[in-house]
Amino acid sequence: MIKNFIILLLSVIIITGCGPRTQEEETDESVRTELTPGERGFLNNLASLCGQSFRGEQVYLAEGRDSWEDKELIMHVTVCEEDKVHIPFHVDDDHSRTWMFLVENGRLRLRHDHRYPDGTPHDVHLYGGYSDGKGTEFWQNFPVDEFSKREVLEDEHGREWMVVLDEDMTTYSYRLLYHGEIVLQADFDLTEPI
Repeated sequence: MIKNFIILLLSVIIITGCGPRTQEEETDESVRTELTPGERGFLNNLASLCGQSFRGEQVYLAEGRDSWEDKELIMHVTVCEEDKVHIPFHVDDDHSRTWMFLVENGRLRLRHDHRYPDGTPHDVHLYGGYSDGKGTEFWQNFPVDEFSKREVLEDEHGREWMVVLDEDMTTYSYRLLYHGEIVLQADFDLTEPI
């Protein structure tokens, strides 16, 4: 009887340990204790734009996607702290989007915060990914994380987001890629704050 109890107890422990991870536990890779120099430099470069707003334009769009070509694009660099930078992104009068660059689990993470006008979250909310660790102070690549792929986006596009700052800090470029191919690019002119 004791032997059966021990076997049952071990089975429960093994099954529980192999269960799905929560969003907070997920890191896609082993947990780091601090950002890479490139990630820290990138976050600092974004923070150097704090309190400023910039106009942008859609410079590339893959066929079959909704175009922003005739829309006014504006980014506002608003929250700038050691472990986070928030950039609300407006498309005409649609103020539902915020790019959130966060330090989570010792890594740089991009999240997309989408909200209704009353402030409640959209169904598709807080998706994104961790930096792949290969970027520099001027560009970072964020492959979709498992939480976003499984729980939010529920697709198999192999999404990645690349954010690029020109080395002379004249342009901020936001790119969405599917399976390594750019499907959307919007560039913002950092030389003329509005």
